[in-house]
Amino acid sequence: MIEVQVLKAWLLAKADEQVQRRDERGDITQTVILVALFAAAAIAISAIIINKFTGKANSIPTG
Repeated sequence: MIEVQVLKAWLLAKADEQVQRRDERGDITQTVILVALFAAAAIAISAIIINKFTGKANSIPTG
């Protein structure tokens, strides 16, 4: 009977390990998506600011 209990404990430990791996993958995926969204937002905001500055600079009369 002790062998069955040891086998059960080992199987439960393996199952917990698999769940933790899946959770970590989910966390990594979520982090990558968030970083990509923030990077895209930063690029878009930078482009808007650059366009506004360029427009203002071009509207300044010289000469």
